Amino acid sequence: QVQLVESGGGLVQPGGSLRLSCAASGSIFSINVMGWYRQAPGKERELVAGITSGGSTNYADSVKGRFTISRDNARNTVTLQMNSLKPEDTAVYYCNAVLRPTWQSEYEYEFWGQGTQVTVSS
Repeated sequence: QVQLVESGGGLVQPGGSLRLSCAASGSIFSINVMGWYRQAPGKERELVAGITSGGSTNYADSVKGRFTISRDNARNTVTLQMNSLKPEDTAVYYCNAVLRPTWQSEYEYEFWGQGTQVTVSS
């Protein structure tokens, strides 16, 4: 069993910053990609940022230059530093990981955290 536990959400004023963290635990042999998605009310879930085990990153155009994703492979954690937050960043943010549970796993599996609310409002 694999668990992804997020922390760091909350209420912040426009222009402020928040830092989201996610820790993966359980039966994990290797993690390929870790990332953050978000879903605002009435909208589809969308990719915010992703990072590979080698450190390659990608970002949604709407957050480039404001958000930074980082990862600690030894601790199986991923962090999203969010700066210059805007009201349109308000959403539930979900941690995501694509991983192999054991060395015998032929396939990779995708896991999700429970989500953490980020609200940007004055």
